[in-house]
Amino acid sequence: MSTGLAIPVFCASLAVTLAATVVFARELDRLSERLGVSEGLHGILTALGADAPEIATAVAALLSSRSKIGVGVVIGSNVFNLAALLGLSALVAGHVRIHRHGLVLNGAVGLAVTGLAVALVLGTIGAVAATVLLLAVFLPYVFVLARPPRSGFLAAAVREEVEDIRTGEHAPKASRVDGLALAAALALIVAGSVGMVHAAEDLGRRWGVSDVIVGTLVLAAVTSLPNLLTAVRLAVRGRGAATVSEAFNSNSLNVLAGVAVPALFLALGSASGLVTFSVWWLLGMTAVAVVFAYAGHGLRRAEGAVIVALYVAFAAVIASR
Repeated sequence: MSTGLAIPVFCASLAVTLAATVVFARELDRLSERLGVSEGLHGILTALGADAPEIATAVAALLSSRSKIGVGVVIGSNVFNLAALLGLSALVAGHVRIHRHGLVLNGAVGLAVTGLAVALVLGTIGAVAATVLLLAVFLPYVFVLARPPRSGFLAAAVREEVEDIRTGEHAPKASRVDGLALAAALALIVAGSVGMVHAAEDLGRRWGVSDVIVGTLVLAAVTSLPNLLTAVRLAVRGRGAATVSEAFNSNSLNVLAGVAVPALFLALGSASGLVTFSVWWLLGMTAVAVVFAYAGHGLRRAEGAVIVALYVAFAAVIASR
């Protein structure tokens, strides 16, 4: 498509995707209320709702045989999430507080999932092995959130997270109409994601921008906006455990649903130098965020500024190639 058409298509697709994400997340809230899921599991569903644009865009790119865009969206979104959900939230709120029990639980899962993502993207392990290992890490974590033990370390970790997730408000239980709205919102997210991928691909080709930059910087950032808004709102309200949990859960879900499962059926392609740099940077940045948060019982403005600076450096390297 022409540049004159691609720009409005991209903008319209982005608007449709973000608006549909708001509806999708609201309907997931109602569905979880109807199903009576635990508050910990509700947090996972909330992260999934906010992650819908990132996952749909990555899968749409992989289906279009644009593996560099697809992988770039997931890796770039995860790097952006660390900078925006943790770093920017700390800058805005002043201090994102979290007890060490919850941080160890979320941080350990986040680091394990990111390490497996590195191995998968670099081709060290195959898609089947990666998916099995990711499920072996993530499913027990979900089970603990859904049915936490009554005492011990895990009980304390889940309790801290659940207390921050709890709002005191209850969404109305979902009806059949809500089910239809959920399906319609998901369809719009997928359609909008396909539109964004094709429009961004055309614009990148016409303007001489590589697929890695289009996926890792442009699409990754715009599809992460719902997560950013949610995290900043949580941080300002002093709900640090929920903020940190959303960041790591979002990144884990991106890897699992946006790369690992699609890789069972679609080729990820060979990792270029920029992709290799991106996945290792993601792993290192995740480790930095965990260490900072553990040492300071959360993140203050100074640590938040460092995490944001790491993203700026990452973006500068990607954009310069």
